[in-house]
Amino acid sequence: MEPQTSLPIFLSSVVLISLSGVMTPGPVFAVTVAKGYESRKAGILIALGHGLVEVPLIFLLFFGLSEFFRSVLVQKTASLLGGSVLIILGLQIFKNRRKISLKPQLSEYGSLFSGFAATAANPYFFLWWATVGATFIFKASVFGYMGIALFTIIHWSCDLAWYTFVAFTVFKSRRFWTQKVFETVFLFCFIVLTAFGIWFLFSALL
Repeated sequence: MEPQTSLPIFLSSVVLISLSGVMTPGPVFAVTVAKGYESRKAGILIALGHGLVEVPLIFLLFFGLSEFFRSVLVQKTASLLGGSVLIILGLQIFKNRRKISLKPQLSEYGSLFSGFAATAANPYFFLWWATVGATFIFKASVFGYMGIALFTIIHWSCDLAWYTFVAFTVFKSRRFWTQKVFETVFLFCFIVLTAFGIWFLFSALL
């Protein structure tokens, strides 16, 4: 099969796998919900922060550094640092859960930083890219630099679409939230972030 005829099929698979991954609840999803309450544009900034980690990583893997990210030492170091960062983000959300009386209020960490931190703090994000992601990068490289560029753009666009949708939905529905709903949602975000953080710390010690 000629590369030109198989490129649309490959890119279609990128969309499906990317959406299935990004829609799975995790640290970035949790901060998107929390920040979406503050701003309808939070999802865009979170996706940009996510992309600041993801796009350079894609090109590092393209140039052959997948073995580095598979290193046990690298993974354990990332788990220790990442687990700590997620717990800090979670505690900050927990601390503010009763300080906001159903009115948007800028929190200590902005959406761009939160997207960046929640992504960089997840060691399994790097492991996924060093394994499953590396396979996609290899397949994209068959089509040359155009394939890598299209792969990167389409994959990140799926992130952008989902996080924008989540943040916008939270922002538009907030007028229906009671204080109890607000605190419950933020408690959920706190649990997700700290649970992942504790899991990462624990896995680093095994």
